[in-house]
Amino acid sequence: MDFLSERQKNILDTAKSKGRVLVDQLAESFGVSPQTIRKDLNELCNRQLLQRIHGGAIVGSSIENVSYEGRKLLAPEAKMAIGKRAARLIPNDCSLFINIGTTTEQVARELTAHRGLMAITNNIKAIDILRSSPGIELIIAGGLVRRSDGGIVGVATVDFINQFKVDYAIIGVSGIDEDGLLLDYDLSEVRVAQAIITNSRHVIMVADMMKFKRNAPIRIAHISEIDTLVIDGVPSKRFAELCRQNDVEIIIARPD
Repeated sequence: MDFLSERQKNILDTAKSKGRVLVDQLAESFGVSPQTIRKDLNELCNRQLLQRIHGGAIVGSSIENVSYEGRKLLAPEAKMAIGKRAARLIPNDCSLFINIGTTTEQVARELTAHRGLMAITNNIKAIDILRSSPGIELIIAGGLVRRSDGGIVGVATVDFINQFKVDYAIIGVSGIDEDGLLLDYDLSEVRVAQAIITNSRHVIMVADMMKFKRNAPIRIAHISEIDTLVIDGVPSKRFAELCRQNDVEIIIARPD
């Protein structure tokens, strides 16, 4: 990182902790013009350390995920809309998996009034959300607790998941390739997600459009292994055609 200025290093550190940075906020914080900040962001993006979005940039690393607190700040309105729409697909009196992710947590929030659910999860945050709901029988997976986000992962978690065959799965991913590959950063988390997909009759993937800009390195699955995609925008024609060819239903959840 010696090739970066101190301001650029600070911008990169902020992006990693918060998930994104905005031009106007950075200009005010550093006491420089928005044009100067745009040049900094362009330099960081050219070096593939950040990726530009409208009005700012997000972390662009292909090997390192954004911090949990940072991910919570990315596309919050879209995640709320996705959570509401995905929860409507889950009927009462059924069983489901909920895996790790800030978007899957939004689905959990929208499920609290359901009745007759058996919810199995490796997400401690989802446990906190659902544990006071009287209509939900809540089962937590065993395994190694990841301190960064409260995810439970590892071989023991996979073995636990393999004991079940449920009606629905709510899964999130870190990145989506145009060729249909679904990607993540953590191999131990990927193994759990694969077990969840295998042991579910209907797999619902929840993802915001920003996931198409994330270049995670580990393959979870292919879009053909998903039954329903709930997303906040219209995917590219190429990706939409892949979904059509593989009978994947696309549901667009628009923020209010």
